[in-house]
Amino acid sequence: MKFAFAVPPQVHTLDLIGPSHILYEAKEIGAKLELIHFSITEGQSVESSNGLHFTKLSPFYKIRLKPGDFIFVPGLPQPMLQSKAFKQQTAAFTQWLGHQYQQGIHICSVCTGTFLLGDAGILNERQCTTHWKFCGLLQQQYPRAKVIKNRLFVEDNGIYSSAGVTSGIDLALNILEKLFGPKLALDTMLMSVVYLRRGKEAPQVSVFLQYRNHLEDRIHKVQSWINQHIKSTLPIETLADLVHVSPRHLTRLFKDTTGITIGQYIEELRVEKATQLLKQHHKVDFIAAECGLSDAKQLRRLLKKHLNKTPSEIKA
Repeated sequence: MKFAFAVPPQVHTLDLIGPSHILYEAKEIGAKLELIHFSITEGQSVESSNGLHFTKLSPFYKIRLKPGDFIFVPGLPQPMLQSKAFKQQTAAFTQWLGHQYQQGIHICSVCTGTFLLGDAGILNERQCTTHWKFCGLLQQQYPRAKVIKNRLFVEDNGIYSSAGVTSGIDLALNILEKLFGPKLALDTMLMSVVYLRRGKEAPQVSVFLQYRNHLEDRIHKVQSWINQHIKSTLPIETLADLVHVSPRHLTRLFKDTTGITIGQYIEELRVEKATQLLKQHHKVDFIAAECGLSDAKQLRRLLKKHLNKTPSEIKA
């Protein structure tokens, strides 16, 4: 089975290298697959958005694939995707890409690579996603596409699209599990030191990042400690001691800085972690312990409060 990676001009390197490396590790531990990297224009050399050069690339029209193979299209700077000159430069590639899909090749995009799928005409009436910042623009440019927001990746009839950057890694792991089974996907995670595998339902903007856009070092320190000890009890006195303030002062400072209370922040972190573990089909008692909750009953109450769902409904 072949996995062919397009290398467009000004490619975002992690969009390309992330999933490519995951598949390389899978091949090293026994997955029968072949990796190919190709240019989407005539040139054999491509400069990435951060100045790294890729050379000795075959042009797209020399790539030979069969039904069931995969093509990955990584992202590139958004202004290029709205450039008439760039669209003309890549018209032959997008026409070829559409033909590959018609021949039974799976097409995958990472981040703004989804726009090239739109140019290929294969997003019509298909569910898809892209980086949260560009979902509106994607829908505007391709009104017949069914753009889904705040999803890590989406699959619809052989078209896979992912949100951006590291979500390409999550997508590659998902494909590996489908093709070769969960053990190989897990072994690949371990070899690649992937800390937590995220499913397609995971939000693009995690709670772990959502309340960190401030410049208060003391609150950053407290948030990092909470993240690392979420399975423990988290008394306000312990948190206050970390940054040498009184519990009352920390409570006020945290709310003023983040807009939510410490208790709300901890609950949201626990809900997000529980949701991820439920999607991975862990047992409820195990999840409760991993989230710092006393028992499964407390976990159910927390999920009902924040999501109005039971653990079984989240797993489904």
